Amino acid sequence: MAIAPTLESRTLNDAGDDRNGIGSGGRRGDDDHARDLMWLQAVAHGDRAAFERLYLHHHPRLARFLKRHTGRAELVDEIINETLWAVWRGASEFRGDSKVGTWIIGISYRCLMKSLRDQPQAMEMRSEEGGSGLGSDVQDDISEGDQRELRDWVQGGLNLLPREQRMTMELAYYFGQSCEEIAAIMHVAVGTVKARLFHARVRLRNTLPALGGETPSGTRSAGGTP
Repeated sequence: MAIAPTLESRTLNDAGDDRNGIGSGGRRGDDDHARDLMWLQAVAHGDRAAFERLYLHHHPRLARFLKRHTGRAELVDEIINETLWAVWRGASEFRGDSKVGTWIIGISYRCLMKSLRDQPQAMEMRSEEGGSGLGSDVQDDISEGDQRELRDWVQGGLNLLPREQRMTMELAYYFGQSCEEIAAIMHVAVGTVKARLFHARVRLRNTLPALGGETPSGTRSAGGTP
């Protein structure tokens, strides 16, 4: 696959292990957080209009996250409703230890993990149709068919990762969460997040060439599964 080296250089760079964050929110992220916080504080006082705004703002992102891990639309809706109901009930308990969006994704993540434990048959690897991710926007001049092939290729590699590594990669690269934010979402140490990202990259380097029909020049052991 001719575009493999480009993906390697753009998305699987080991330099990411030393960064505090994968995505860069900047001023826009700060503005979003300030708006979310304003809405959440209003929700804590029973403001249903503010809750509706918060719901509508976060629903698409939550749906996109959940659809990557289950093909059951009714389960996605159930988890979103459970998540936002927890936000409604727990708004007054938010202490600002993370961004509001991170807090909400964390609730959704825990609801998802509970559902997958209770209903393991609901787990289904999904590729995100037309969405952005590890294989998107690698080259502006490649055709739509090549972009689709690239997304499917990367998704195939992600599907082979252990669940926690895969979710960590997706939170980092598909959803732009920093290592600190992922740690808050998954209730683990920042060091554990960085270790999962490292081991996931090594596994992808070892598996993606074969999935693309190439013979890897050499492989490295991914070690254990943090």
